[in-house]
Amino acid sequence: MDNIFSNNVNNVEISGIRKFFNKVTKVPGAISLTLGQPDFPVPKNIKNAMIRAINDNKTKYTANAGIPELRNEISEFLKSMDIRYSADEITVTVGGSEALLCIFAAFLNAGDKVLIPTPAYPAYESCVKIFGAEVVNYNLNKDFTINFESIIKLIDEENPKLLVMSHPSNPTGAILSLEERDKLFIILKEKDIYIISDEMYSSLCYEKYYSLAQIDELRNRVILVGGFSKMFSMTGLRVGYVCASKYITDNIMKVHQYNVSCVTSISQWGAYEGLRSSMGDVNDMKVEFEMRKEYVYKRLKKIGMDVALPKGAFYIFPSIARFSMSSEEFCNRLLNEGKVAVVPGSAFGTGGEGFVRISYSYSLEVLKEGLDRMEKWLKSLNLA
Repeated sequence: MDNIFSNNVNNVEISGIRKFFNKVTKVPGAISLTLGQPDFPVPKNIKNAMIRAINDNKTKYTANAGIPELRNEISEFLKSMDIRYSADEITVTVGGSEALLCIFAAFLNAGDKVLIPTPAYPAYESCVKIFGAEVVNYNLNKDFTINFESIIKLIDEENPKLLVMSHPSNPTGAILSLEERDKLFIILKEKDIYIISDEMYSSLCYEKYYSLAQIDELRNRVILVGGFSKMFSMTGLRVGYVCASKYITDNIMKVHQYNVSCVTSISQWGAYEGLRSSMGDVNDMKVEFEMRKEYVYKRLKKIGMDVALPKGAFYIFPSIARFSMSSEEFCNRLLNEGKVAVVPGSAFGTGGEGFVRISYSYSLEVLKEGLDRMEKWLKSLNLA
């Protein structure tokens, strides 16, 4: 029956993150630390704005690119991070996921090559495969910083059309430093390559924020992806955006327009109000996430795990190399024997093998119980 469907789609796996999340319901009493979903409610002002939008009958189609009010606010918000895109260079999308799919669809022909980090968010590789293009992985350093030798070598050897960057990173929590940004600029300024910069977690950066989109000389080749799912804890309301020079957004728009017409109108009005009046809520969430990050990092170190301190997002990516198990086996056993679900590193590509992803987007109470169970299970292996 497989020959009924596209060969490209047949070559794509269901997300390993979701596969493991779905296993939790089959293990009574298990705790899940799998999903990247803030446990905070949507800020009150955003809720009220969406209710007003319904009552004011703002429920019709919007412009394909999104309501002008929201695009203007996004433009102003980005300026606060030294990133400059005008409203007509911004397209509001159904979350960052649709933005990514539209970008890849606009750029890729069969056989084109795309440089993608490993480990990385699995959607990058899957989207590239759906369009019949070729994934070329570049490695990261042990602390998940950029391996420049790998990038330089692959750009010269493979002649890729696109380079994917993701900071803060899912699953590692790594951010882009000033030195890395500037070194990348030197490498990329003379190359004929377009850069997709996924910055979905920009509001959850625990150090100074840097982006390739801040460099004017690269702006005609950078495609920035952002959104509000994590920023305003509105994952189910599906509002993201893509920013790029007009000649790029005009082509992305062709895909977006025929794909979804426009983003849900009331969600757009909610995101607009969020940018205007809910940044205090965003900061409060960030403070809480940073406290959770420190707690989880210290607990993992105390347990004896080899782990790099994340500097953004709400994920931590400890090594399990010393336990002599694949990440899939480790996570299956931890779930069934220890009653805790975390995500196998293999879900994030070949570079993720030997690691697991723990999300600290859960309350301290849940994190403590989950880590207590993990510690107890590890001790039962006589290794911890």
